[in-house]
Amino acid sequence: MTTSATSGTGPADPAGPTENSLRRALKRARDGVALDVSEAAVLLQARGEHLDALTASAARVRDAGLEAAGRPGVITYSKSVFVPLTRLCRDKCHYCTFVTVPGKLRRAGHGMFMSPDEVLDVARKGAALGCKEALITLGDKPEDRWPEAREWLDAHGYDDTIAYVRAISVRILEETGLLPHLNPGVLSWTDFQRLKPVAPSMGMMLETTATRLWSEPGGPHHGSPDKEPAVRLRVLEDAGRSSVPFTSGLLIGIGETYEERAESLFALRKVSRSYHGIQELIIQNFRAKPDTAMRGMPDAELDELVATVAVARHIMGPSACLQAPPNLVDAEYERLIGAGIDDWGGVSPLTIDHVNPERPWPQIEELAAKSRAVGFELRERLCVYPEFVRRGEPWLDPRLRPHVAALADPATGLALPDAPVVGRPWQEPDEAFTASGRTDLHTAIDTEGRTSDRREDFDEVYGDWAALREAAAPGMAPERIDTDVRAALATAADDPTRLTDDEALALLHADGPALDALCKVADDVRKSAVGDDVTYIVTRNINFTNVCYTGCRFCAFAQRRTDADAYTLSLDQVADRAEQAWEVGAVEVCMQGGIHPDLPGTAYFDIARAVKARVPGMHVHAFSPMEVVNGATRTGMSIREWLSAAKEAGLDSVPGTAAEILDDEVRWILTKGKLPAATWIEVIETAHELGLRSSSTMMYGHVDQPRHWLGHLRTLAGIQQRTGGFTEFVTLPFIHTNAPVYLAGIARPGPTVRDNRAVTAMARLLLHPHIPNIQTSWVKLGTEGAAEMLRSGANDLGGTLMEETISRMAGSSYGSYKSVKDLIAVADAAGRPAKPRTTLYGPVPEERQRAARDSDGHLPRLLPVLD
Repeated sequence: MTTSATSGTGPADPAGPTENSLRRALKRARDGVALDVSEAAVLLQARGEHLDALTASAARVRDAGLEAAGRPGVITYSKSVFVPLTRLCRDKCHYCTFVTVPGKLRRAGHGMFMSPDEVLDVARKGAALGCKEALITLGDKPEDRWPEAREWLDAHGYDDTIAYVRAISVRILEETGLLPHLNPGVLSWTDFQRLKPVAPSMGMMLETTATRLWSEPGGPHHGSPDKEPAVRLRVLEDAGRSSVPFTSGLLIGIGETYEERAESLFALRKVSRSYHGIQELIIQNFRAKPDTAMRGMPDAELDELVATVAVARHIMGPSACLQAPPNLVDAEYERLIGAGIDDWGGVSPLTIDHVNPERPWPQIEELAAKSRAVGFELRERLCVYPEFVRRGEPWLDPRLRPHVAALADPATGLALPDAPVVGRPWQEPDEAFTASGRTDLHTAIDTEGRTSDRREDFDEVYGDWAALREAAAPGMAPERIDTDVRAALATAADDPTRLTDDEALALLHADGPALDALCKVADDVRKSAVGDDVTYIVTRNINFTNVCYTGCRFCAFAQRRTDADAYTLSLDQVADRAEQAWEVGAVEVCMQGGIHPDLPGTAYFDIARAVKARVPGMHVHAFSPMEVVNGATRTGMSIREWLSAAKEAGLDSVPGTAAEILDDEVRWILTKGKLPAATWIEVIETAHELGLRSSSTMMYGHVDQPRHWLGHLRTLAGIQQRTGGFTEFVTLPFIHTNAPVYLAGIARPGPTVRDNRAVTAMARLLLHPHIPNIQTSWVKLGTEGAAEMLRSGANDLGGTLMEETISRMAGSSYGSYKSVKDLIAVADAAGRPAKPRTTLYGPVPEERQRAARDSDGHLPRLLPVLD
């Protein structure tokens, strides 16, 4: 047993663990048995011979990892310069001397931020000394607390601190050749998208998961909004979702108990295993500083640090990279090596450690000698660790690859010590729209099929399947509820806008005669809202690339650039397909693609222009919210600026895809790196404000439950009441056959017929009267299924499509296009008349209707368009 320390006194406990508990935990560690939190807490208190045994075991684990990594006996460091971009911060950590206030900066003759000239002066001097990393450290969101910071940013043309970090990183890359490693504090998912193209790696210390140290008055993090453990864990997860090589770690000795310290390590391990993105863990010992609230707090002792390093090594495993800052110990380097570290972190021959200015860096020669004395060779690495250098995409943005490759040993991923450190252009890859790969996939998918049912990197690209199975378990068997369905049906029939959440949930669970009654009510509401016409649109889908590294676990469409089924169309091919569609009566092209790392953020503008130049009258319905965010972050534009530019280029409306389920509980199981629900909403509402209308969608039947459907539909109704921008709601049943999340045994095999009827009917009722058009998907349900949905509240069949690759790659068996006659036949099967429409549900010009009738709305030959 171990006794927790009291709050605020640190982990020291005079009683300590029992001899038996120590021996038992040590044996489990030596035997390679997975430790739990209580055993780790015991081992954190090991001292004397027990600590010697613990560190010896940890060193063996470390050595096995180095052997497997191909660098046995190597300990690394990064030759760096420290750039304190601003010392202003909105937080008030009680131990920090890095942060200051505007008045002190003015009295010292400093600006609120380092100027670009000051930053580049430091970086150039570092480059001349052979440094390869620019460690950019700053306080969290200073403009939120200090008007002086806001004024500085405004005066220099930056919307926020992150914009300045991005801009200065580009200048460092182009003018000095150093690689930026960014420590800007708490970042949002969108912030990661903005910064990933300009920095090979980023970092933020977790410090601790002990919430009480943040929430209780007198705690070291009290009054610091960015030090809430849940917030910081979300940052680590967003870094993993964004495929950003990330550094994190613990600050020990700030009042946490041993159990809390152990829990922090396990939290880091969970994130590391889930996303494989934590490149390094720093175990940093607290050092009390004068003029701080914690100046009287005792320093974390060396034994505390050594034990924590050793326990971290056992918990994180052999492949983890562990660092302990060498300037925070008194030359006791051999003890840290013996405890299991394999890295010394950044060491600068030029700049001080601005966070710990009283603790100078050791000389690199001294580190090398001390390391050599215990049998280790000191080798230089880059700010991004060798494993991520070798992994390449999606961990390194294409715009950074030349900068990293110029400084990295291609064989090891370590730094080339004598590589010239010179500025290189930071620019988009050349020839983004060169046609490549299987450009006939839009037709071959119906004849030859896909090459295999999964990508070759299936086991790595989507994260940790075991962790996902645990998270998804509640959604595998949707819960049923015991509620008065008859009363809910009465409310729906009388006035569906009065349905409560409990009543709506009861109806979403309806089955048998109750489900039949629900569909009848929905069909009656449909008839009163939009009449009997079944609308459809003559349109062509153009998926301009399927190369994508986002890691959506439900998507069977995405491929790596080297996969057999990967392809990218040229601009001419896109325009050719649009022209072909116009010739057979199309009024719209719907264009979406994978998040191809080589496509610049302006590529979407080029696509819209190419179509408009070839077919001026064609409605361009294109670019999902995920593509919008990708375009905006890659260009450095705001979402509003990017959408405005896309509209000028010819974009007419936006597909409301990438929604899946607008609940992050579900989204983070379905996808590794897609935009959060709040960002989807931001994109859609911004588009609507700019006059770009959109569809809305929901993909269901995977790891979700009816409560998620209800929340999603309520969210869409709320958006529509605010903006009025949705043209329709589209039900998208999950196609499971080739979906990675199904192949891994996590998702259900798609929705049942009951689910499809209930979702369609409830969409009609819950979105009434705000979204009048409910569309069913013949691609996913087939002719009979679509006709049934038309009897359950739907009034629209979508489009002819002419080509459809995404659902077919997932395993849909209903083909890639329907003729006009086919769609009319579906309406006939439901006993209703059919009527063509435009994207915005307006009348179709007679000339377009005639062209569609003459061709029956499909291409005379569906062959690959090749130059």
